[in-house]
Amino acid sequence: MLLAERIFLKMPPSNNEKERWRLARLYGQMSEGELEKLAEDAGSLSETAKSALKFEIAKRGLQVQLREHVPTERPQFSKPVVLRSYLALPDALLAKSILDSAGIECFLADQNIIRLDWFLSNALGGVKLLVREEDAAEAAAVLEKSATA
Repeated sequence: MLLAERIFLKMPPSNNEKERWRLARLYGQMSEGELEKLAEDAGSLSETAKSALKFEIAKRGLQVQLREHVPTERPQFSKPVVLRSYLALPDALLAKSILDSAGIECFLADQNIIRLDWFLSNALGGVKLLVREEDAAEAAAVLEKSATA
């Protein structure tokens, strides 16, 4: 429905139109430098905000292009590996706290089910202590050192 039809029929504007008007007023109050800075990070804006920003830039006759930062490479996720398995939950929690204190990211698998029914520990293979593949050697050394101390 066109704006003229809304005025004629006295229908309230939609939320999208309200947001467009709010952004138009906001961008109209900004300096040219602020608009250029905002255009540098246009990837973080909604489509409504981008269109309002484009309109304000065109209205002022600025030669600014909206830049959307596209990540060049995807983050690489490392594979978690089972470092050790523990039949008793307290032993697993102790080992996890040792690695946490050493700054090595780790987590426990199957701890909740074993906490609910400890009898299943043997059937599940115990509580598994998992670390990142690249941290496995260092984590094993930390646990060995703590066992001998």
